[in-house]
Amino acid sequence: MGSASGRVPVAERVEELLAADGALPIVAAGDPVLRRGTEPYDGQLGPALLARFVEALRITMRAAPGVGLAAPQVGVDLRIAVIEDPAPVPEEVRVARGRVPQPFRVLVNPSYEPVGAARAAFFEGCLSVPGWQAVVARHAQVRLTGQDEQGRAVDEVFTGWPARIVQHETDHLDGTLYLDRAELRSLSSHQAVAERWAQPTPEEAAAALGFQLPR
Repeated sequence: MGSASGRVPVAERVEELLAADGALPIVAAGDPVLRRGTEPYDGQLGPALLARFVEALRITMRAAPGVGLAAPQVGVDLRIAVIEDPAPVPEEVRVARGRVPQPFRVLVNPSYEPVGAARAAFFEGCLSVPGWQAVVARHAQVRLTGQDEQGRAVDEVFTGWPARIVQHETDHLDGTLYLDRAELRSLSSHQAVAERWAQPTPEEAAAALGFQLPR
């Protein structure tokens, strides 16, 4: 795959990445791999190499730390992502954002569609855009379809913060960054979010920074 354009075959690229122990380097915004979309996974890595790659994604996500990681974020343009959220947040944040723990999961060839018209807006960040957050309005509930790492069908409805994670990671596989969907007037450093906008919802930020929230 991709040899005609001079790119390294994907299995070879993954083997090179896995040659070093520990977390993989995370690709930052500006690298074309984050923008060109991904190839559907149809066995390019083989079961053993896929398992090793998934474990590397898990290690990298946890080390960052993050609640999701897509293959393009480590330079691999395959339609694979992982998610996991222990959700260690105060009760008022959990209630406002619908943030509940999510076990480690592998998403292979995922896609989503909205369930209903409701949308929710919260500050969101990305491991490939380090140091910044912005408010993103996303579907409050989505239906995710695809497979897991064993090839078993996935067809599940996600609500609240888990729905946000699913949308964020699946967007990565389509070459979309969260900033493409963000209220750019809300763009804030991690420090500014911690000092000014740590409230459970972004109403104060919207009033102070001058952007609209979905109704």
